Parts: sequence; C-alpha cells; structure tokens
Amino acid sequence: MRPSPAAPRLPAPAALLVVLAASTPAGAAEPDVAMGMRLAPSVLQVRATGGTGLQLGSGVVVARETVVTNCHVTRSAQTVSVVHAGATLPARAQSADMAHDLCLLQVPGLAAEAVALGSASGLVTGRPVLAIGFTGGFGPRISRGRVVALHRWDGAHVVQSSTSFTSGASGGGLFDADGALVGVLTFRLRGGEAHYYAAPVDWLHPRLAPPPRWDDIGPLAGRGFWERRGPAQPMFLRAAALEHGAQWPALARLAAEWARAAADDPEAPYMLGVAEEAQGRHEQAAAAWNHSLRLDADYHRSRMRLARLHHRLGREAEARQALDALTRREPQLGRELAEELKSGAPAGPFPGRRP
Repeated sequence: MRPSPAAPRLPAPAALLVVLAASTPAGAAEPDVAMGMRLAPSVLQVRATGGTGLQLGSGVVVARETVVTNCHVTRSAQTVSVVHAGATLPARAQSADMAHDLCLLQVPGLAAEAVALGSASGLVTGRPVLAIGFTGGFGPRISRGRVVALHRWDGAHVVQSSTSFTSGASGGGLFDADGALVGVLTFRLRGGEAHYYAAPVDWLHPRLAPPPRWDDIGPLAGRGFWERRGPAQPMFLRAAALEHGAQWPALARLAAEWARAAADDPEAPYMLGVAEEAQGRHEQAAAAWNHSLRLDADYHRSRMRLARLHHRLGREAEARQALDALTRREPQLGRELAEELKSGAPAGPFPGRRP
C-alpha cells in the first residue's frame, strides 16, 4: 500500500492512537496496549523525497542503526530520512530486496532499540497479533487483530491479518503475542474486512546474519511480489481476486492448477472447496477441505468451513466432529465457532467465514 504524499504533522512521542480490533476476543492471550507502547519507539516514520515528491511510510529498527521498510516507500527517493524522538536523521545507505519489497536503511546515529525478530512460520491461524505503523502519516497507531491466513510464498508465509492499517503504515511492524516482529506491513486488498498483508520477517534473517551490502540512496528498479500481474502474481492473490469477484468456475480452475504446481500446499484444496461450495457442489467441497486437512491438520480455515457446511446441511454429527477437532487444536476458535453455529450469526472477519 503506497504511503500518502501529504506533508506530515509530527506527533508528540507519547501520542499513540490505539485501536482495539473487534475481531480480538476478550480474555484471549494477546498483545496488550502496554506492549504496544513499549514497542512503539522502535517503529519510526520514514520520509522519502524524490521525483514523485514526499512519500511517507513507516520503518522498524531491526539492528543497530538499521531500519527495515518497504521498498515501494523509498524506490523513487533521492534522499531518505527517519524521524525518532522528534529528530530527523538521514539514511546514509540502503540495501534493497525489491522482489520481497523489503529495504534496509543504514541510519548513523540512530539510538532507537532494535526489536526482537521472530518468525511468521511460528504463527497459527486465529492467534492475536499487533500492528504498529504511522497510519495516515500523523502518528504511530497500534492496532490489534488476528491471523486470518498464512500464505506460502518463496520459502516463507505472507501473513494476512485483521490488524487494520492504511496509507503511511507501509513498512511498519506486525508483532506476535511475545512482542517479536513477525512481519512488515506491506499492502491491503480492497473490498475485504481482513485483507491486510505483511511480508514475513523470515525473508530478513539471511540478510541480517552477515552485514548487509550497502548501496547509495537512489531510485530503485523493479516491483514487489504483490505488485506482479497475470501468471507472475502469487497464486493466493490471484485466488483472492477471483473469490472477491465471485468468479467461482475460474477459481476452481486456478485452484486445480495451484494444486498441481504445489501439491503439498493446503491452501490450494481449501480454495477449491470454496469454489465448489459456492457452486452448490457440497460433497466436492467437503472432499477438498478434507484433503487440505490431510496436508496440514492445523489448516483451521478448512476445518471451520467443514463444520459450517455440515451444520448447514443438517449433518450435526459431522459438524460436531469438525468442531471438536478444531477446539482441541485451537480452543478460542472452537469456542467462537460453536457460538456462531448456535446463534446462526457469522462471528466476524476471521478464517473460514463464508462469502
């Protein structure tokens, strides 16, 4: 998501906008506001100036005098700076990974503390996460939400969550319940309640292990993985567009192609099941979701879809079996789904919600 070009209004250091996402259940183990306040000083505003004017984004301190942001924030820049504790500090060099949309900035004199680095592969669907970024360019915003899905791409998992963010937050941090950085806020899709995506921090680990190779600040060529079009675009994004457009036969064809290309990815049969259910082919949908669960027993979106389908068809024994299996693996999701099935009302923008 591109940052706003509007001129910034710098906040006082303690001016934080806290958003308690409705999808975060009360009583669940989750990142709290105090954790967000502790992490916020390590999330900085990024200001990039170049041929397109002033671009605003966010960045996270990941090592001594080193900040990660999105390359789409800085790719047109001739100069880049970060704002910390009311001071503007220029970046001296950059290390760009355009394909993953992750750019490291070298900022001499930056005294902000580096955050702990986690891994997106340790996340589980339905678990709470916390996002911090300079939404709108006006100040750091803390937003709590849930992991909606984990999408395999290039050896890691792109994180989809319900932690809302808009312009200016690109390059901000997505943190797990322990306060470790698991993703970098990167883009969102229009038309969805929980379509906020973060590039996995796992892509940074090999670049930080040896010292990065630094280049001068200047315009960058190329596009990020999520900006690709046509067959070069990741399957999960192509599928999301077809699902949003209710193009069910096309989604079924794409899911079949996806399954042939990545036979061990549980998301391919999951999306096939979504397409089959939408076309009234209930047995085919159930078979697809069961196949997804054979590939990954913790792929909760498929189990939730199964429980909903069986309940809707009056197959209460099968619905209970799917619900019990979900509850054993992820108790909070199981409780929420049980309440949903009992009340008949969708429980909100979390995994498996019917279109």
